[in-house]
Amino acid sequence: VIYPPHSKLTDKEKTNICYLSFPDSNSGCLGDTQFCFRFRRSSGRKVSLCCFLDRLDRDLPVYLKKDPAYYYGYVYFRQVRDKSLKRGYFQKSLVLISKLPYVHLFRIMLKQIAPEYFEKSEAFLEAVCSDVDRWPPPIPGKILHLPIMGIIMKLRIPTYRDKPGTTPIVQNILQADAQISMALPTVHEVDLFRCFCPVFFHIQMLWELVLLGEPLVVMAPSPSESSETVLALVSCISPLKYCSDFRPYFTIHDSEFKEYTTRTQAPPSVILGVTNPFFAKTLQHWPHIIRIGDIKLPGEVPKQVKVKKLKNLKTLDSKPGVYTSYKPYLNKDEEIVKQLQKGVQQKRPTEAQSVILRRYFLELTESFIIPLERYVASLMPLQKCISPWKSPPQLRQFSQDEFMKTLEKAGPQLTSGLKGDWIGLYRHFLKSPNFDGWFRSRQKEITQKLEALHLEALCNENLVFWSQKHSEVETVDLVLKLKNKLLQADREQLPVKTDTLKKLQAHINDIILALPDDLQDILLKTGTT
Repeated sequence: VIYPPHSKLTDKEKTNICYLSFPDSNSGCLGDTQFCFRFRRSSGRKVSLCCFLDRLDRDLPVYLKKDPAYYYGYVYFRQVRDKSLKRGYFQKSLVLISKLPYVHLFRIMLKQIAPEYFEKSEAFLEAVCSDVDRWPPPIPGKILHLPIMGIIMKLRIPTYRDKPGTTPIVQNILQADAQISMALPTVHEVDLFRCFCPVFFHIQMLWELVLLGEPLVVMAPSPSESSETVLALVSCISPLKYCSDFRPYFTIHDSEFKEYTTRTQAPPSVILGVTNPFFAKTLQHWPHIIRIGDIKLPGEVPKQVKVKKLKNLKTLDSKPGVYTSYKPYLNKDEEIVKQLQKGVQQKRPTEAQSVILRRYFLELTESFIIPLERYVASLMPLQKCISPWKSPPQLRQFSQDEFMKTLEKAGPQLTSGLKGDWIGLYRHFLKSPNFDGWFRSRQKEITQKLEALHLEALCNENLVFWSQKHSEVETVDLVLKLKNKLLQADREQLPVKTDTLKKLQAHINDIILALPDDLQDILLKTGTT
């Protein structure tokens, strides 16, 4: 059953969703299980060009921007014994498909609706959808009130302006109309400490592997553990965006199975979460494998575990741990391990442990990325190079050697006490998909900034005076160029003040009015592309 019925999914997408919506039979998930998966949209689908979500996308932090090539599936699966059914079990999944990576929000939402849906069937989904139709647009930075089956979820979607690592608290205010309200502390974060607990001593090495876009497999006993661990890995380099593919739950039926498990080429830059024992054989040539046992919160301090050799990983029953021959570039930070161990001894709540771990990853990532930000900022042309009568200047070329030289005086040592081969880590990172994605997005931002400064420079010129000194042909050419500039500013959402755009429009009108009547008529009717 698909609801709403007019939702369009291709046959390939439907097949992928069906296979990914159920745990592998070996997982033995009795009772209720929640997990999430991610799958590729079919090629050849029409992607709406200027969809409403794209406008909201620009205010999101980079790691929450949607990827038009993928969908997320959020699953609530129930398996209970039922002798009246032929197979002896009731097995059903309710799956919510979205382009948005708001893992926590959709998890809570499914928790509210799935148990009732299993009792009441399809008519109930109609009621849920009519609630969702009343939701306000997902505007970043605003406190949103989302009604769902008698309760109101209150939440705030982060914006790129938020200081990384801070979460503005959404207060729980009593509703006058007696509706129960539930404040969500986050829309997208997972319980980091719980996820990293089984591989507690290797968090820093895992951070390096994710940063460098290395091929990683998470082998777990169930889809909820595999999906949470993959999402935790992807988020550990925040506020950097993880730019390669990642699959929180991946099965042998997946349409990319052949592509990702082939031995004819090196494993791709991707993080896979798997539960089927078959993968222990199929993926044993992968360079880094994380084996997770049942995720339980530690009552005692986890024991120190060595990194294991890959050849020891023969079956999915192998002991939990990290199997790799990777040598980390940075020295181990004993401080964070001690801090978290102390938390376990003092029975510190897991939320507080997650906050400590998240802050640690954030400081590590920022120490790494600040020198790159600083160097790229130095590639931007000076404002005095921007002339209204020439095209906007370009960003200078990124030079690896030039960047490496800046690290002596302005490297990560300014903000991090960690020793080790930072230079080696940067060299490796510059070849990775994460660097490529980061640099492209910085390049786009700076190009737009230069376009905006160019528009301001044009506004500050006396364009009417210029047009009086030039021929009609040149003046008409200028008007068309200026109109195009305005359209571009709107289409690309350039960071330009509204006053600047109004001023430019006034300049255009003044120039047109100074032209002969016949030309005025033509130019006033002409919109450009």
